[in-house]
Amino acid sequence: MAGWTRAFEASFVPLGTAVFCGQCEVISDNNTPYCLACGSLAILSLSRVLGGSLLGQNTARLIADVELDRLVRELLGTVPSPFETQEAAWGRTGRQNGRPTAHPVEVPHPLLNRSDLDLSELDLEPTISLIAERAQSITAATGAAVALRRGNEIVCRARSGRTAPDLGVRLQTNTGLSAQCVRTGEVLLCSDAEDNPHVDLASCRRLGVRSILVAPLRYFRRTLGLFEVLSSAPYAFDQGDVGAMQMLAGMMVAAISRRAGSTAGQ
Repeated sequence: MAGWTRAFEASFVPLGTAVFCGQCEVISDNNTPYCLACGSLAILSLSRVLGGSLLGQNTARLIADVELDRLVRELLGTVPSPFETQEAAWGRTGRQNGRPTAHPVEVPHPLLNRSDLDLSELDLEPTISLIAERAQSITAATGAAVALRRGNEIVCRARSGRTAPDLGVRLQTNTGLSAQCVRTGEVLLCSDAEDNPHVDLASCRRLGVRSILVAPLRYFRRTLGLFEVLSSAPYAFDQGDVGAMQMLAGMMVAAISRRAGSTAGQ
């Protein structure tokens, strides 16, 4: 049939090595740190974005949780309708040279884009505690914690489980796994704290932690804080847990953004 690509004309890329380049927008089979087409370092692993491959797994991970489902529906209710008028979309994004921009883009919330960002100003309970508790349950962790920015510090605002740090504890942002997560903006997995040079081993031993999975709470290009689950057992988390934490971290950021918007409107 005319207009259809035939099988022998298609190029297939395995998910494990598929990367997307944000510069030239090419998807390629690539295991190097740069784009093979344009040389850019702005590449993203599709496997990491999708939470890992399902190849060889009998079933996909299904998160069935009434409270989590309610929270997702509530947050989705704040997303603008795709049937907004073009003029309304232009009104939200501003104009260029006196005329509406061709492709409206989302604008960061002013409160979350401040250089002196202090999320202690926001009342985020009970939402962040609920998500932390669900993260602990879904990943079978022995602890979970949410730490948010307060000026130049990142402070624990919610916790769940016996191996989580106490409320008010300041996370190290100059060394260790937390600092690396803030710097790279990527989800990091430590399978065994006793054999990982990037962790604060003294703190891990004090809390009884062997495994750590930490996700950045990213809003546009800013890191609002960190979301982590911890376990007293080594090798406690897998790629399914990575995908779950990416989803829950997105929910956490949506909740923070929504609260910031409602606070600004008061």
